[in-house]
Amino acid sequence: MLQHDRDIYTSAALRQLLDDQTHVMTPNLQRCFGVHALLVGASSTDVPPVLPMLGCWTRLWMDEDSCRGDLIAPTDALLPFVDDAFDLVLLRHALEVVAASSVLLAESIRVLSPGGMLVVTGVHPVSAWAPWFYWRARGGGQALHMPFRLVLALQQAGMDIERLQRVGSLLPGVTKAQPTLARAFGGGYVLIARKRRHGVTPLRRQPMSVRVSAQGGFSPGTRRNASWRISTD
Repeated sequence: MLQHDRDIYTSAALRQLLDDQTHVMTPNLQRCFGVHALLVGASSTDVPPVLPMLGCWTRLWMDEDSCRGDLIAPTDALLPFVDDAFDLVLLRHALEVVAASSVLLAESIRVLSPGGMLVVTGVHPVSAWAPWFYWRARGGGQALHMPFRLVLALQQAGMDIERLQRVGSLLPGVTKAQPTLARAFGGGYVLIARKRRHGVTPLRRQPMSVRVSAQGGFSPGTRRNASWRISTD
């Protein structure tokens, strides 16, 4: 991870934006169920939302050149999880603080199970928050991502977009945002996508010859299905 102001994600303005994003995404997250979920955040203070339908969270955050938390791994390497491991993956401003953001996004899709949900949050680059963000970053190299570009990347990777919404106040430090203005000019965004399930091609049952001895018999409970041809030589 590139050097930056470590306090930016614990500032009052970002904490308020995180709360606004959580409020918006909660109705969608409450429909998630399963065993495992993954939170990748930008701060060690990030905590996963309370979701009673999900059993276990794995928690990571970006720290210098590595992911830390429940395990440690380089940020430019593959996530150390098997394919389809998580029913929910939450990237909370994580794409903003890694140099290889495309790798992290692709890996998040890989470890997401078919039918699972991916949630991406961040600061919107076309907002009044962007100058404040870059000033607080002090040239640290963070990059804000256009949500519509993320949408295209997700769709190309086989994801269905369920929700894309601007969130938060117009300016950092404003504690309460009007809903109408927030949807048009909010300083953050919430992007929710779902991984398509693998298609299943039904197989046509073909007649099958079964040879049995003329002296033998069928075992108890054996069904003589009309689609099977029984041959007794």
